[in-house]
Amino acid sequence: MNESVVAAGRSKESAGAPAWFPMGSPELAVVIPTFKESENIGPLLSRLQGLLAGLHYEVIFVDDHSPDGTAAIVRQVGRGDSRVRCLLRIGRRGLASAVIEGVLATNAEYVAVMDADLQHDESLLPKMLDTLKSNKADVVVASRYMDGGGVGNWTQARARMSKLATRLSKLILAQDLQDPMSGFFMTRRDLFEEAAPRLSAEGYKILLDYLASSPKVLRCAELPYTFRNRLHGESKLDSLVLWEYGMLLADKLIGHIVPPRFLLFGIVGGTGVLVHFAVLSVLYKLLGFEFNTSQAAATLVAMTTNFLLNNSLTYRDKRLRGWRWGRGLVTFYTVCSVGAAANVGVASVLFAHAYTWWISGLAGILVGTVFNFAMTSVFTWGKRR
Repeated sequence: MNESVVAAGRSKESAGAPAWFPMGSPELAVVIPTFKESENIGPLLSRLQGLLAGLHYEVIFVDDHSPDGTAAIVRQVGRGDSRVRCLLRIGRRGLASAVIEGVLATNAEYVAVMDADLQHDESLLPKMLDTLKSNKADVVVASRYMDGGGVGNWTQARARMSKLATRLSKLILAQDLQDPMSGFFMTRRDLFEEAAPRLSAEGYKILLDYLASSPKVLRCAELPYTFRNRLHGESKLDSLVLWEYGMLLADKLIGHIVPPRFLLFGIVGGTGVLVHFAVLSVLYKLLGFEFNTSQAAATLVAMTTNFLLNNSLTYRDKRLRGWRWGRGLVTFYTVCSVGAAANVGVASVLFAHAYTWWISGLAGILVGTVFNFAMTSVFTWGKRR
C-alpha cells in the first residue's frame, strides 16, 4: 500500500476521524420516501444538487420495493455520487415508517423530510437549515396555511379534509401550528431519535407523530410555501388516508391504555357478529335451510368478512395481496376456529363455577378476541420472508 496513504490515514485517526471516511459525517441529510417515483428522481436530484452546492449533505431515498425500478435508478446515480443513497425495504410499506428508517440511518446533525414528486418547494431547504443552526427552533415546518403559502389547485374536498385534520391535531399537539399536517420539515437528528421509540409510524403524517411523541415540547418555526402539482406519476393518497389519520390520533390519545389496532380488531369482530346473525336469519328463517347448515355458512361468511375488513383497515399497512392473501385467509380461518373453541371453553368453565351467564359469556369473548388478535398478528399479518 502507498506509504503516503497509510500516513494520511494515521493522521486522521490521531485526530479522531476514521481513516476509511476522511470526509466525516454530512451536515444535512434529506430523507425522501418513495414508491413508484422513478421519473421524478432525476429532476429532483438536479434541483437539490444545484441548491445545496457548498454544503456537506446526503440524500437518502427510502424505497418500498417500487415495481417501476425506482431503487435501481437511485443506486445508478449513487454509484457516481456518494451523496445519494438508497434504503430498499422489502415486505414493508408506509410513508411514516420509511421516514423513520431514513432518519435513523444517517449521522447528519440535521435532517429534512420531503416528498419525491416535487410538490414541496425544495428552495426552502437552505433557509430551513439556517433557522435551525441559529437555534431559533427545534423544528422548521414548510407551511401551506400561513401568509405567503397556499395549497395550489386542490379540490374543495381535499382542502376541507386537510382543514378538518388540522383542527383535530389540536387534540394531541402542544404547539400552535398553522400546518401540523405538512410533510415537509427539517429538524435535528438527535431530537428525532429521542422521539423515535414513541413514534406510532401510522399513516402519512410523520410530522404530527413526531411532535406528539417527543418527550419534550419542541420549538417550531414555520416558513410559507405553495404546494405544487406532481411532476410525474400518480398520488399515493386514497380514500382511506383519513382513516389512517384517525388511527394515529387514537394511538396518541389511548395507545398507552389499549393498542388502537386491538380495539379496531375487536370492533371488526363485533361487525362479524352482526353479519353472522344476518346470514343465519336469511338461510334458516327465510330460505328454510337446516340450522346446522345455516350456522356453518353464517360462521364462514362472518369469518371471511372479518378477514376482509381487518386486511383493509386494521392491518392496512400490512395488507396481504396475491398468493399471500389466500394463505392469510386460510390462517385466519384456522386461528379463529381455535379462538372460538377457547371462547366456548372458558365461558363453559366459568358458568360451571356459578358465574352469571353474561360474565361467563363476556369472559369467553374477551379470551377469544385476545387469542385471535395475538395469533393472527403473527401468523396472518406477521412478517414473512
